[in-house]
Amino acid sequence: MNDPIAPYLVHLNALTGGLFLLAAFAIVATRQMLACLQWFIGQALLLAASAMLIGIALGSWHLAVVAGITVFTKAIATPWLVRRTVRHELYSRREISQVLNIPTSLLVAAALTLLAYAIIHPITAVSAGPFVGINLPVGLAGLFIGAYTVAVRREAVSQLLGLLAMENGAFFAAISMAPDLSFIAELTVAFDVPVTTLVIGLLTRRIHERVGGTSVGLLAALRER
Repeated sequence: MNDPIAPYLVHLNALTGGLFLLAAFAIVATRQMLACLQWFIGQALLLAASAMLIGIALGSWHLAVVAGITVFTKAIATPWLVRRTVRHELYSRREISQVLNIPTSLLVAAALTLLAYAIIHPITAVSAGPFVGINLPVGLAGLFIGAYTVAVRREAVSQLLGLLAMENGAFFAAISMAPDLSFIAELTVAFDVPVTTLVIGLLTRRIHERVGGTSVGLLAALRER
């Protein structure tokens, strides 16, 4: 970290973290399924940008590869699978059904963000590098907000995007704590995320064909008669 450009990389990473968190809030606030997918793509690109910035600062080629894998799997392959498998729900549904309204959801997301920073503060206050101090609380907040998205939304597709946002949050934190380990984990996710998306997408299409919608409350209609 003696590189003269390192402080600029830290500042750029802080900006990336702020935009990453903003994208998490946008996923919560967005009521259109296609727009929600677009915000997920943006969040994935910000994750890749953070990995690249940290990789340059630490001289880690692992993180440069992670950035490339992230762009391919999460910003290209996964959205393509979602569009292919659940095209009808993605383009025809105007609003996402959820338990709480948008203002309340944003307040909950803000509270979860404060909780994430409160949990991480004792760790970063003792000993942590500049990237850990940025990525760890932001990643944990993204994980919490993604879990909240899964909990309050009633549509299978929007819940899938919440799960993927949770995974983005987990990796946003991981790339700052274990840059070499994240490469191995990202290789695993490179296969797991598209496969999971494909399986859930095909199940969602099947649900739509059988019951005319993808609300998880309608799954009871698929039971054996």
